[in-house]
Order: sequence, then C-alpha cells, then structure tokens
Amino acid sequence: MSEIELGSFPNNTSILFSYATPVAGYDRKGAFRTEVYHSQTTTKHINKYLGNDKSLARNVSNDYIQGLLK
Repeated sequence: MSEIELGSFPNNTSILFSYATPVAGYDRKGAFRTEVYHSQTTTKHINKYLGNDKSLARNVSNDYIQGLLK
C-alpha cells in the first residue's frame, strides 16, 4: 500500500488510508476524521483529502471507521 490510498465501500462510503491506516472518509452522514492523532504527515493527508470539508468533519473513533470496513 502506498503512503495514501482511497477505498470505496458499500453505502457510498469512501475511506482515506494513510500508511495503511484508515483515518478519514465520507459516509451517509458526511465527512469524518479519526479522533486519534497519528502523525503530522497523516494530519496533512487528512486535511488535504477533506479540503473545504475539514472544518465540518466530525471526529469518530477508530472502532467506527473499522466498522465501515466490514
């Protein structure tokens, strides 16, 4: 897996992976980002991915993101 990768999942969910870790995405409720700090580089990846939505993105647990992968 590369530094940044996107995955598409059922129910129009997309997830950003940074260094193989799912950290942000969009689901039926809108933009979300992990509530866990991983690194400065991962934070940059998340902010770039979310763009204008970064201030609107809700913080979610890693468990929530992992649940979307199933």
